[in-house]
Amino acid sequence: MVPFGGWDMPVQYSGIINEVTAVRTEAGIFDVSHMGRLYISGKQAGAFLDRILTGSATNLRIGRARYCLICNEAGGVIDDTIFYRLADDEYLLIPNAGNRPAVLDWFHGWIDAEFAGQVTIEDRTFDSGLIALQGPRAATLLDTLFRLADGSPPSSLRFFTWGQGDFQGRTVFAGRTGYTGEDGFELSMPSQDAVPVWNALVEAGALPCGLGARDVLRLEAGLPLHGHEIDPETSPIEAGLDRFVRREGGYIGQPVLSAHRSQGTERKLVGLKLPGRSAPRAEYPILSQDRQVGQVTSGSFSPTLDTSIAMGYVLAGYTEAGTVLQVDIRGRIASAEVVPLPFYSRN
Repeated sequence: MVPFGGWDMPVQYSGIINEVTAVRTEAGIFDVSHMGRLYISGKQAGAFLDRILTGSATNLRIGRARYCLICNEAGGVIDDTIFYRLADDEYLLIPNAGNRPAVLDWFHGWIDAEFAGQVTIEDRTFDSGLIALQGPRAATLLDTLFRLADGSPPSSLRFFTWGQGDFQGRTVFAGRTGYTGEDGFELSMPSQDAVPVWNALVEAGALPCGLGARDVLRLEAGLPLHGHEIDPETSPIEAGLDRFVRREGGYIGQPVLSAHRSQGTERKLVGLKLPGRSAPRAEYPILSQDRQVGQVTSGSFSPTLDTSIAMGYVLAGYTEAGTVLQVDIRGRIASAEVVPLPFYSRN
């Protein structure tokens, strides 16, 4: 157990490699109750979210979910998030644990400035649990325990949609999303129901997984982590997240992001593969012929690919796939090849 974003979190249960393998081949379960649950409502809720998110809320259908960014005026990423449209004037937004207070402050500031009295935010983070069930068997496993309100199985949900229903007598919200590169669901329920739901999933065959496996899985899938690949000084265009940024809409940071898109940026996020198990870590220098051209943001040995992998920012002239670079691993210079992201994609 370690401190993480103001919470005590498990690094591992049965071992990181064992847990990664379970998610890639069967089903794993993560307690992600540290993530925020912000319910945003009011007649101007959609217009408010359109103002502060890089993805549109008003054109999202009820029953759907969307990934996007919350940016500051300089185009830097305050947080990345998934949000769900629950009703015409109601949304659920999931911020990262350590960023939840900053996101709330940012939201309230813009509500006071432009939407006073028209938008309400209810933080239910401490009144609910959030459990992620991930892996190729996730849908089959969940079907044995859970039925949506219309009687259909959760496997009938499409990716990035949600449904609510009965989980052994308990009301559970299920979004078909995740942070591992696998199929899966994120399940939200009242706090008192979290432990029974967790235990039922484990008894049905889901393997408990911790932060270590979660980080390896998201890295294999090329997914960014706030504080590593994205932060308030880094734009989503630099991070290769262009497809989650609207070209129009008047949202905060749009002028800067439009300029980044049209003019390019000095650096870009790339994937790196290195032979062996000597994984680079965050802040290790990336070199080209003894000249530093970038820096690692995340790195690990990948049990799925049986090689070391990393993501990092390099100068624009060094981003082409196949480019050979070096990484300084505590004084040892290791060869690294630029490769497309993600490193791993499920069939």
